[in-house]
Formats: sequence, C-alpha cells, structure tokens
Amino acid sequence: MNLNLTDKVIIVTGGAKGIGLGICKVLAAEGAIPVIIGRADADNQIAIKEIEAEGGKALAVVAELTNPEACKSAVEQVITLCGRIDGLINNAGVNDGVGLESGDYEKFVASIHKNLVHYYLMAQYALPELKKTKGAIVNIGSKTADTGQGNTSAYAASNGGRNALTREWAIELLKYGIRVNSVIVAECYTPLYDTWIKTLENPEQKLKEITAKIPFENRMTTAEEIANMTVFLLSDKSSHTTGQLIYVDGGYTHLDRSL
Repeated sequence: MNLNLTDKVIIVTGGAKGIGLGICKVLAAEGAIPVIIGRADADNQIAIKEIEAEGGKALAVVAELTNPEACKSAVEQVITLCGRIDGLINNAGVNDGVGLESGDYEKFVASIHKNLVHYYLMAQYALPELKKTKGAIVNIGSKTADTGQGNTSAYAASNGGRNALTREWAIELLKYGIRVNSVIVAECYTPLYDTWIKTLENPEQKLKEITAKIPFENRMTTAEEIANMTVFLLSDKSSHTTGQLIYVDGGYTHLDRSL
C-alpha cells in the first residue's frame, strides 16, 4: 500500500533504537524522511547508516529531551534542516522502575520528565509547522497504564498521561485538521526489554512464561509490527481516525490470558 508519505518529514523521538528505529525504517521504506531525535549522536548515526543501507534516507538531531530548552532547539533544528514538519511520533522513554516503595519525590519527578513532559513539549513546539501541513501526531504508550506492573509508579503515571493527552489533543486540534492517536505496546522485544529481563533470575524461563500469556501466537510483538501501525496512523490512509488508543499487543492487555 502506498501511504503517500514520500518526502514527508517526520520527527521520531528515541528513533535510534528499538521501537523507534523500527518506526524510522518503515517510514524510510515508505519514502518519508524520519528525523531521529536522540541524546547520543553515535547511536543516531548508527541508525542512519542502517536505514541508508536499506535504501532509505534519515536525518538526526542530538537532544536531551528531559531538558525543555533542548526540546525547543531540536524542533528548531529540524525546521532549519528540512523547512517543514509533516508529522510527530513521540516515542522516547524508559520503564525506569520508580515505584511507590523504591522511589522518592526527586526520582518520580525526573521520571515524569523522562517519560511524559517531553511528549507535551515536542508537540507544542512542532505545532506551528503541523498546522501548516495538517500533519498527524502519534504517541507511543504502554499497557502499564491499563494493567499496572508493580514498582513502576512513575512510568505507569506517565503512560496514563500519554493516553489522556492523546484524547485531549485530538479534541483541541480538530479545528486544524490534525489527527492524534496512540499505539499502545505490551510485550515487545527491544534492547531495553532485553536489558530488563536479564536482570531477573532465570531470564529464559521468565521469557517463556511471558510469551505463554500472549494470546495471539504466544509470541512477543515485533518492533516492525508496532511500526507498521504507527506509520499507518501517521498517513492519510487513516484519514478519519483520531483520538484512538490502538493496542498492538497480540491481545495481551484485554483478552483472557487463560486462553
């Protein structure tokens, strides 16, 4: 399917690894120009080389998104580089284990900045350009807002906030023809997931236990599957879809896991 994304400039926060990189690769395969926003230039450049090796094109801007001024600067740099912004994918974040018992005020607030505040700031700073192009926004979220997980209060709260902002922005931006949706992730195997599961006792057994509870095909969701839905929602092929939370999770969040 031609998603009509040729030469569209799409910001992807956290686009150098995992789900973000998967999204950038699908965008590039559709002819779009993903602009990776990430804190590590080395990682950004590795991602660009991977995308170029597959025949695509990508750009990158270095920014520490927990810094509000860096969010503003990142958007300004994209405009300088490309002259336009056709879409925003808010993806960057980390399940950092700041819980009720294991955290404190400073850690909680820092995690909210790491996982939620930059979603707002990137959308706010990109909005003038998105109004011009009638671009779309896709927020990547986590099932932790629905299911909880334990010992991750700040991340769960951030994802609840992402869901709420998706619905709020969808309403606020109707008058500009800007659509806003979320893709909700449950169990997707990424480098960060790999790092987390290796901290557990007997990680191979734990992984088998997790995949056994994923109703559809008893397997993890792939980054490409998340990316395919994200890019579709960004495109005009989903032209009457806004304010939606779409779960790409093999039924993990809502279906009876006894299946």
